[in-house]
Amino acid sequence: MDDDLLQPKKKSVISQAWTRLSQWYQGVVDRTVPWKKSRWVGALLLIALFMARVLIVQGWYIVTYALGIYHLNLFIAFLTPKIDPAMDFDADENGPELPTRANEEFRPFIRRLPEFKFWYSVTKSTVFAIICTFFDCFNIPVFWPILVMYFLTLFCVTMKRQIKHMIKYRYLPFTHGKPKYQSHEEPLIKPPGAPK
Repeated sequence: MDDDLLQPKKKSVISQAWTRLSQWYQGVVDRTVPWKKSRWVGALLLIALFMARVLIVQGWYIVTYALGIYHLNLFIAFLTPKIDPAMDFDADENGPELPTRANEEFRPFIRRLPEFKFWYSVTKSTVFAIICTFFDCFNIPVFWPILVMYFLTLFCVTMKRQIKHMIKYRYLPFTHGKPKYQSHEEPLIKPPGAPK
């Protein structure tokens, strides 16, 4: 009887198949990490496919609204620093700021939601929304111009608050256009044949 407890239990065929499928899926997702532009082009094509389906069938506006709100929340998390300077209680009365002089400590911008997770969440939610458009139970009749107005108002208010936060704490969440500094130090050991 004790021998039965010590032996590892064998996984069922379904459990083994699920494990293999999830490992294959994770391998495919992991291989897409270096292809940032291709990933985002694919995500934008999925969103365009979803929008085309909604416009052609003239329905599923609630699903579209929910997807837009979810994407807006992801985008705000992508723009926000991981450690919110507004929550840093050790700072002086004006709050913490990024360094503006050469003798201050360099603190790189770290996002609350990394780019890969942002893309992955956008892609998964768009695929889920496309699947929802094949079920009539999600096609709730609404007056869609009101949803568009609500979404635009929410977008403007949220982005205004985010831009004020970025101005107040002096950070820019994008690296495009920022100066890049290179080291002017010479290596201690020069490789053979290198110019002096």
